Order: sequence, then structure tokens, then C-alpha cells
Amino acid sequence: MLSPEPIIYGAIFFAVLLMVEGIYLVVFGKSISLSSRVNRRLDLLEKNQDREKVLETLRRERAQHRNSLRIPIYSMIQDRAAKANIAFSPKALIMVMVGLAFAAFLGLTLGTDTSLPIRAGVSVIMGFGAVFMWVNKKAKARLSLIEEQLPDAVELMVRSLRVGHPFSSAVNIVAQEVADPLGSEFGIIADEFAYGMEITESLNKMAETIDMQDMRFLAVAVSIQQKSGGNLAEILDGLAKVIRARFKLFRRVKAITAEAKWSGMFLSVFPLAALVGINLAQPNYYDKVMETEYFIPACLVVAAFLGANYFFMKMMVNIKV
Repeated sequence: MLSPEPIIYGAIFFAVLLMVEGIYLVVFGKSISLSSRVNRRLDLLEKNQDREKVLETLRRERAQHRNSLRIPIYSMIQDRAAKANIAFSPKALIMVMVGLAFAAFLGLTLGTDTSLPIRAGVSVIMGFGAVFMWVNKKAKARLSLIEEQLPDAVELMVRSLRVGHPFSSAVNIVAQEVADPLGSEFGIIADEFAYGMEITESLNKMAETIDMQDMRFLAVAVSIQQKSGGNLAEILDGLAKVIRARFKLFRRVKAITAEAKWSGMFLSVFPLAALVGINLAQPNYYDKVMETEYFIPACLVVAAFLGANYFFMKMMVNIKV
């Protein structure tokens, strides 16, 4: 008879994972969601009506994870949290981990008969693992959206420049017309320029924070034009075409390599899933084999082959665009 404990463990972890997003939306509201049509900066301006305070809030959220101290556990998600622009402070994120671990411990205590040390260890893993997966997903989704929005934003600036607007006004138009995450990022640039910072410096800071090649292209193009002159509209128009072509090529490469990627994942996960399934269906299946002297060396060889398969398949599909 199959044990219900693995199902209970999975259900508790899934519930903990949902709790992270729920807490985030409750604390910061729907404007923090990447699917919101109104960007976070405009939503805060509407509520606070103080441009300086809104700028301070957004800059603090953008810099807090990169400027935080290297805490051993938190350092594993620090870079991802910065790219995802998680509004939680590092201390708050750690408190969320602790709270989720406690919730998982209660669920395991009520739903399983596992010993206390195992429950405590699994609870800690669930609390950290749920936050890690959530932050990693947020970072990937945010970078993907920025990559998709950037060509349209640059083309919007090109149209603004061609009708006679200065570059600062073109940036402000992008901040008002484009949704998050790019809308708020350009809003920070517009506000920083309004309070006296060089617009090229703001662009370089944004490119460094987001850590995206196309954003660096934009910052370098504007910086060169500011120093040497030239038709900025034509420069940005060419840049928009290059960014859009790279984006299309990246999507095409992703589609072509999807089969190999999922095949590699299946080949790596299937032996482990089969092992777990056999142990659940017949716990004594490997008892005689485990008593032989070749069991541990064979396990190490299989683990080495599985690891080699994973890294080799990852190298095959890791095509730079």
C-alpha cells in the first residue's frame, strides 16, 4: 500500500509556496504585480502625491538587496532578489522564510508522524526552498518582460524625439505610457533627472542594476551621443531594430532547443522518479542488493552518469544570442 506521507509533504510545500505570493500581494497590493496595467510608480504617485518620496521608495527597493550585508542563507538569493526587484527588505524576506518554515512545521506535525529532527529539518528546507523558487521565478519573469518591453519603449522614444521632444521628455513619456517593470524603471530615471542627476548616469545605474545586455546598449548609445553629438532618433531607431531582431532570434533558439532541454530534464529526473516509485510500491525491493559490496560503488557511478547527463545536455542547449 502506498504511503500518503509523500503526498502530504508535497501538498504542504505547495501551500507554503502559495503563501509567499499571498503575503507579498497583501503587504504591497496589486500594483506590485507584473501583470498590473498601471505601473507601480504611477500608483504610488496617485496615493502619495509626493514625487520625492515615491522616488526614494523606488530607489530603496531597487538598491536594498544589492547593498545588504552578506548573510549566509540570504546571500544565495540576494542577486536574484535584486533582479526581481523584490519590495520586501532583506530582513523582511528572512522573516518570511522563518514564518513559512514554522507554518510547514505545523503542517508536518499535524499531518505526519515523522520524528522531531526530521520535521524541523524539512520545515527549514521548505521555508527557504519556497522563497528561493518564488524569487527565482519573479526574477526570470521580470527580466523576460523587460526584454520584451524594451524595443517598444525605445521606439516610443524615437517617435517622441522625431516630433521635437527632448530626450528627457521622451523618457518621461515612456515612464507614463509603459507598464511595469520597465515603466517604473524609466520613471526613476525621469525623476532623478528632474532632481539634478545626469540622465546618462541614471541610465548606466539602471543598466547595471538590471544586468541586461540590451539595456547596456541603450545606455552606451545615449552616452556616446551626449558626448559626440549626432541624430539620437536615428541611433535609437537602429538600436530598437537590433534589440527586436535579437529578441526574435532568442525566441527562435529557445523554441528549437526546447525539445533537447526537456529530453535532458526527463532523462535526469526519470531514474530518480522510478527509484522513488519502486520504493513506495515495494519498500523491500532493494533489500538484497543493498547487502552486497557493489551497491555503494554502483550508486556513485549512476549518480556520476546522471550528473554528467544533466551538465552535458545543459551545455548543448545553452546557446548565446
